[in-house]
Amino acid sequence: MKTENKKYAMVIDTKLCVGCGACVAACKTENNVPDGRSRVWVAEEVSGTFPDISMEIRSERCNHCSSAPCVDSCPTGASHYKKGTVNLVMVNENRCTGCKACMAACPYDARFTVPEGYVSKCTFCSHRIEKGDSPACMAVCPAKAIHFGDINNRESDVSRLLRSRKSKTLLPENGTEPNVYYLV
Repeated sequence: MKTENKKYAMVIDTKLCVGCGACVAACKTENNVPDGRSRVWVAEEVSGTFPDISMEIRSERCNHCSSAPCVDSCPTGASHYKKGTVNLVMVNENRCTGCKACMAACPYDARFTVPEGYVSKCTFCSHRIEKGDSPACMAVCPAKAIHFGDINNRESDVSRLLRSRKSKTLLPENGTEPNVYYLV
């Protein structure tokens, strides 16, 4: 699958996500994520006052921001946008010095260092995307709460979902233009 001019997005349906952690396990296995680290995690947010309380469960990860502070702050260019995409944020482990400037710049706390010393993060499983497969987290989600695609394509699943339901992004006030959307 060619990635030319694609703007990838992930849409998570918070009404379907049950917090089972299948996305976390699939990501760790697919990407050989070291023990004690995670590219994907499940967050629970409780709001309201008893007896009017609500809880939102959502799968979180790197937001592949269109205006990514991690890319701007990287002194070596290790953090970069994948060629041919508008927003797929990658880390070149061979160029990464492990200085952690990108980690400090990321408002989503979506990066970590691996034992070898370089920084790692979610890649939306770019190796799978290149073969035409979906990200591992989406492929295993038993609730079908995770959707992925090119938001620039009006006919894509993610574009249709965003037109059909109210959605939000995390920390939009930071100006990062995140590309992980949560249907509410």
